[in-house]
Order: sequence, then structure tokens, then C-alpha cells
Amino acid sequence: MNNQPYNPLHGITLKVLVTELVEYFGFKALGKEIKIKCFTHDPSIKSSLTFLRKTPWAREKVEAFYIKNKQKLHNL
Repeated sequence: MNNQPYNPLHGITLKVLVTELVEYFGFKALGKEIKIKCFTHDPSIKSSLTFLRKTPWAREKVEAFYIKNKQKLHNL
């Protein structure tokens, strides 16, 4: 049963979201688009996930960027 039919992030984990963004854009481009240190200073998926799980404002920025670019990511 789908309880959130209009939530574009429903069923997508943060790990999948960040991994898809990094695979498509790379850390350098993400750091330019979303100015947070987890993408600009010694970036890794693991450190980015740790930071984003603890920092709601940063996670919101990443989620909004993902939603904005979702069509690009899924046309790989």
C-alpha cells in the first residue's frame, strides 16, 4: 500500500539519493551547486551521509536538488 503517493522521495533512501547525484554530477559539481563542506572538502559518500543525517537544512538542500534534477538522473 502506497501511503505517500505524491512524495517524490518516497521509497528513496538518502544513500541512493546521494550516490545517484555523485555518479551523475560528481563531488566537484555538487560542491558548486550545493555549497556545503561535505561535497567540497575531502568528500566521500560515507562522510556526506553522516553529515546530511545530522544536518536537516543541508539534507533539505540536497533533496531539493535531487528532485529538481530527477529527470536527468533517471535518463542515464
